[in-house]
Amino acid sequence: MQVLSVASEVYPLVKTGGLADVAGALPLALKSHGVSVKTLMPGYPGVMARLKDAKRVLSLPDLLGASADVLEVEHEGLDLLIFDCPIFFDRPGGPYLDTAGKDHADNWRRFAALAKAGAIIAQQGLEDGWRPDIAHVHDWQAAMLPSYMRYAEAPEIPTLITIHNIAFQGTFSASIFPHLGLPIHAFSVDGIEYFGGIGFLKAGLQHSWAISTVSPSYAEEILTPEYGMGLEGLLKWRAADMTGIVNGIDATVWNPETDPLIAAHYGASSLKVRAENRKAVAERFGLIQDDGPIFCVVSRLTWQKGMDLLAEEIDNLVALGGKLAVLGSGDPLLETTFSAAAGRHPGSVSVLTAYDEPLSHLMQAGCDAILIPSRFEPCGLTQLYGLRYGCVPVVARTGGLNDTVIDASPAGLAAKAATGVSFGPVTSDNLGRAIRRAVRLYKDPKVWTAMQKQGMKSDVSWENSAGLYAALYSDLHARKGT
Repeated sequence: MQVLSVASEVYPLVKTGGLADVAGALPLALKSHGVSVKTLMPGYPGVMARLKDAKRVLSLPDLLGASADVLEVEHEGLDLLIFDCPIFFDRPGGPYLDTAGKDHADNWRRFAALAKAGAIIAQQGLEDGWRPDIAHVHDWQAAMLPSYMRYAEAPEIPTLITIHNIAFQGTFSASIFPHLGLPIHAFSVDGIEYFGGIGFLKAGLQHSWAISTVSPSYAEEILTPEYGMGLEGLLKWRAADMTGIVNGIDATVWNPETDPLIAAHYGASSLKVRAENRKAVAERFGLIQDDGPIFCVVSRLTWQKGMDLLAEEIDNLVALGGKLAVLGSGDPLLETTFSAAAGRHPGSVSVLTAYDEPLSHLMQAGCDAILIPSRFEPCGLTQLYGLRYGCVPVVARTGGLNDTVIDASPAGLAAKAATGVSFGPVTSDNLGRAIRRAVRLYKDPKVWTAMQKQGMKSDVSWENSAGLYAALYSDLHARKGT
């Protein structure tokens, strides 16, 4: 089966979040299931600089007012189609933000063009004759592809849209509609209109043949007003076409037995070696090295991630004898709050406001527990890395966190199934209780080691989930013939 995947970021070429990890790892995992994937992504400057021996496979001389080419190249096992459109993507800043940290003013045009290029490939194929059987689009940046196909005078192919985080919807003023290259009747409640404006994600949910989210719990949560972010009505209408498939991680990149980014390699049978990584973390963050647990945070510092709740509990965490190493950036007020806590507790709290992928590997390998108190979390990857590395997750009971971490309840411990500590509802008081419970568990080395080993036995790879995606593709392909 041939699949066209369309995503705005793909690891290892460009990454701002978990979307890139999925777009980079899923195609590799699908190979063993008989699925071949070509991934269409934008030609950002950093991407173009790393390409070698790319060949042009499609010319698009007039695409929403721009001239573009599609280039094909193989990179680290991925078969990539690069949307080379300099007027939209050859610019300073990040994929979505300019150098001042503001949204690029023409993001609507940039990603509509990406989606339209994908629709053209899906319906007409490449110059060498390749055509996909399925188009799989990710998040709002690619979500207009099904709509472009729906309103084109050409046959559709089956489409799947994956919601990685429904909070990011790609909503724009109705004034952009005349520039999207769609017929006038597309601006309707059954089309791409959304509360009087244009909704890219809404359009994809309206017109895709099927919808997936990145965990079963999140698939249920977004049917409610609390989590649906205004789209719960549409999702309820499409509920029969929706499924939740938990993300996996690249178990070759995230492997404590071979990871080149950590201080010492270890496995479930050699957990004592983790002490060398723990020492390296303490030295890197300037933490006092004693018998208290080292908690870590590797996260965007935002309200969604519950970082304001954690900020309220830092003093209590330190009073319990814990240490805290924080790696992340985000809300300026939260950055200031965490930095102030580090000032109050030198040697016990340390904060690095940055994005540092190599350091995140060392933290998972050396810290005792990772704190993830998210108010909502579609899937989450950091808890999967924690499980893989014996860094016990302390998580809110929501979304993919709920689906992947087994709480150290009395029943969970008795069954020797526990892999972490979970709590809910998501409040600072409940987070504080979870931290206290984690500290008590840590003080019993036998129990803590059993939790670490059980977590490391968890199958957090893509193998099972890739099989579910392959089955979903097959179902969609079968529907095409009916």
